[in-house]
Amino acid sequence: MWPKSYTRHLLFDYPESLLKKNLTQYLVEQQRQKQTVTADVRLLLETVARACKAIGHAVSKGALGGVLGSLGTENVQGEVQKKLDVLSNEILLEANEWGGNLAAMASEEMDTLHRIPDYYPKGENLLLFDPLDGSSNIDVNVSIGTIFSVLSVPEEARSRLIQEQDFLQPGVRQVAAGYAIYGPQTMLVLSVGDGVAAFTLDKEMGSWVLTTERVTIPEDTAEFAINMSNMRHWEAPVKRYIDDCLAGAQGPLGKNYNMRWIASMVADVHRILTRGGVFMYPRDARESGRKGKLRLMYEANPMSFLVEQAGGLSIDGSQRILDVQPTELHQRIGVILGSRNEVERIRQYHEQG
Repeated sequence: MWPKSYTRHLLFDYPESLLKKNLTQYLVEQQRQKQTVTADVRLLLETVARACKAIGHAVSKGALGGVLGSLGTENVQGEVQKKLDVLSNEILLEANEWGGNLAAMASEEMDTLHRIPDYYPKGENLLLFDPLDGSSNIDVNVSIGTIFSVLSVPEEARSRLIQEQDFLQPGVRQVAAGYAIYGPQTMLVLSVGDGVAAFTLDKEMGSWVLTTERVTIPEDTAEFAINMSNMRHWEAPVKRYIDDCLAGAQGPLGKNYNMRWIASMVADVHRILTRGGVFMYPRDARESGRKGKLRLMYEANPMSFLVEQAGGLSIDGSQRILDVQPTELHQRIGVILGSRNEVERIRQYHEQG
């Protein structure tokens, strides 16, 4: 047995991150003790996490790495691609092609699916990702991130070539989901269906260190996030709810609300997971917004999975997002998610019309 003085010496001399659980240890525990992940999914998540470290490094270099600015090309949604959008997409593709854990990938930045090349072994999982969410904020140094979602290959597709339809599974069938946020700290927030865990990147050691083992969203809130410039286009229930929030303590909700809006879904949702609130990117009357603006498969489903695993709710207005049956790979949807009681209140506003 070590003398107490020697033990204390070790504790003071070693970085605190070495004394905490890292991502690999967390996932091994999930695999061995709780059977929430298979060995293939564990290795896949570790690969995604390594890719996120590489993306975070590129983001942190900014102008020094020559990665700021636009390419002058558009993605499948008709949005101008940033240099970092394309770089991040390539990093995720290359990192995940060779591991043997995947059958195919799909990205917000690509027109269609990306099958694993024949010269690599294939697995029984599908990976979807938004390689760099909030990319309009890249050049102004606001927090951005990578969102990802893992699905199992449907049984009927395991003996044939993967098709787009194999990705079209409701969000409730996600095996895992998470995001990396590149901000003052680089963090990885992850769920494998057993709550939500948050990891912080120790850049000196190069490891993801578990810093919050069970993220929980407060059920009540007095904070909302929405783009107020779209108010004139909103559906009546959304406008009524925001009007009631702005009425403050003298209004029907009986309390004063604060508004926060970063215009980066990763950053806005991270704030909600940290301290509660409601994030709203609702459908609206514009031609471009009637179905919603956010992507169901790359943004809404993984974020809804995380929010529900943390005790919150996520709806498109009246319907639970995780129950929506996708009809296309780049489908859009309205999103309202966050603190359970407040989202339930907004759902009631929609039911009342």
